[in-house]
Amino acid sequence: MTGPVSFLSSTRERPLSQIGQPSINDIVRVGVIVNPIAGMGGSVGLKGTDGVEVLEEARRRGARPSASQRMTKALQTVSSPASIDFLSCDGEMGGEALRALNVPFVSVYRTSTPTSAATTRQLCEAFLANKVDVVIFAGGDGTARDILDAIGLRIPVVGVPAGVKMHSAAFAVTPQAAGRLLSEFVEGKADVRESEVMDVDEEAFRHGRLSARLYGYLLTPCDRELVQPIKGEVEGPDLESEKEELAEQIVDLMERGTLYILGPGTTLATVAKALGSEKTLLGVDLFLNRSILEKDVTERRILEAIITHPHAKIVVTPIGSQGFILGRGNQQLSPEVVRRVGIENILIVSTPSKLSTFWSLRSDSGDPDLDSLLKGYRKVLVGRGRWRLVPLA
Repeated sequence: MTGPVSFLSSTRERPLSQIGQPSINDIVRVGVIVNPIAGMGGSVGLKGTDGVEVLEEARRRGARPSASQRMTKALQTVSSPASIDFLSCDGEMGGEALRALNVPFVSVYRTSTPTSAATTRQLCEAFLANKVDVVIFAGGDGTARDILDAIGLRIPVVGVPAGVKMHSAAFAVTPQAAGRLLSEFVEGKADVRESEVMDVDEEAFRHGRLSARLYGYLLTPCDRELVQPIKGEVEGPDLESEKEELAEQIVDLMERGTLYILGPGTTLATVAKALGSEKTLLGVDLFLNRSILEKDVTERRILEAIITHPHAKIVVTPIGSQGFILGRGNQQLSPEVVRRVGIENILIVSTPSKLSTFWSLRSDSGDPDLDSLLKGYRKVLVGRGRWRLVPLA
């Protein structure tokens, strides 16, 4: 049986008109949602998990779920659990993450498997019926769209980044940042704003075409350091010449016998073009001796290639407006891959135009220890013989 379950509690309820400005003396009701399949396609090169067939292919390639663990990391960071009533459902859509931390919660929805977008929307409706004050969810842009359909602008949400393609501004920069953001909201320290919900056509995405659109807005607590901006397109009259100059410099730096692991993006596609090859625009490709070795590789294939070619370098370009070098659309570059290659062998490249769209580089690799190692000032190649020192927060 599926459906909402009423939640009877002695905690004080507040009118919906007051939602968004909780008092520190109130008990705040927090709804927890996990999309259990979010992000599974990333490390295996599928760029998403929309659709039953794609999900099955991800599993066939060895993809492992990670959204519940990312929610657990977020909840570990919440500083005021005593002032929170958690509401969720049993199992992989929320209860698993809460039980992993021995956090008591009330189940307000009974789910069946497999879960779906409709399940997410129905769980949101149960939260509304039980007057939650804020929802924290783990997923990607598709999950944000489902929550938008059910909740709209009625209550704030906090997004734990767990998908492959997170173009929306509803997500915190890391799971830990999502926990801190929720704490600020619970303690009455965070204002709320309308944040864009974007999504892309995954089928087009898998074929190297980026087709994104704005679907609407969600209310989110706002903190410049904790929340990612919407992914922005980089524009400028000299952008193409900047890319070409940068590509020529990268090609000149390439050493024979070294495996080059090129991440996604139009900047690195220009590098492939300079080498006389066509790069997978939204995938990770391998180059050796200035020739393409293999296109659109998975994490597993990269690890195999490193065994054969132990001298390797990772080449990445930050996401425009967001600054992420790891953890957004390039999950094939997993923490294990980065550690095998060595952080000293990561080459960060960017056009000056793109670099002007964000104030700091970021990493959300899935391994907080690795992200911490990357923090500090990083050298970024911006043109022929030109480097800039940019902070990685």
